[in-house]
Amino acid sequence: MIIHQQFVNQAIETISTDQSVVGLAIGGSWIHGEIDRFSDLDLVLITNKSVSDHHENMLVYARKLGNLLNAFTGEHVGEKRLLICLYNDPLLHVDIKFVTLEELPVRVENPVVVFEREGKVSNKLSENQAIWPPLDCQWIEDRFWTWIHYISLKIGRGEYFEALDAVTFLRAKVISPLMQIKNHQLPRGLRKVEQTFAGEDLRKLIVTVPAYNAQSIIGAVETTIQVYQELRHVVFPEGIKLRSETEQKCLAYFYEIRELVNQEGQ
Repeated sequence: MIIHQQFVNQAIETISTDQSVVGLAIGGSWIHGEIDRFSDLDLVLITNKSVSDHHENMLVYARKLGNLLNAFTGEHVGEKRLLICLYNDPLLHVDIKFVTLEELPVRVENPVVVFEREGKVSNKLSENQAIWPPLDCQWIEDRFWTWIHYISLKIGRGEYFEALDAVTFLRAKVISPLMQIKNHQLPRGLRKVEQTFAGEDLRKLIVTVPAYNAQSIIGAVETTIQVYQELRHVVFPEGIKLRSETEQKCLAYFYEIRELVNQEGQ
């Protein structure tokens, strides 16, 4: 926490003399006082004019905040306004999201305002509430069984790395978020599940982690299917259309592949 606070203090000192900056806020673990030695910093830098349109402009601000080792934009997480930074002295991961005051109200959490001019940031945040994107259960059901068929194909062909990646995807995008909703948590993928899941949920999630061999992947897929079917009955709201025929066909194909793997293992 000490190095994080030192970085924030230095950032405030730097931007306080820059009239193009309206404010600075911090999200993530900082909001709930959960920063530890392994945490990164999630900064929101609010400027008068848009900065995120040009990578070099984002770098200009980032370099002012500390000894910048490396930085790249966050298209891979769906946010081009994000600059993912690694600073040195001390070595610290800092994500900087560049927004204007007008863009600030659209947010998934309420950041802690650590610097602002004339209360502009706090006033803008008070105009509405943060909204975490809801989990689209119909989107999941429409895709889940086709994903199972895809994994079955990869197992059958012996392309285990691709099968492993696909099982990992289902764990992060389907099973864990559904478990989080069941436990009255935000659907945040695998974020801190080791600390937030009860023993049985965590055990089930662990069983979906296979080794690099066909039998282990088959077992992980079976658990994934079973857990999904259980969670679906608990979590899905009324009105979700189950893809029963697709489920039946894809399960039959998966069992065919399972039998093939078992025969080859004898």
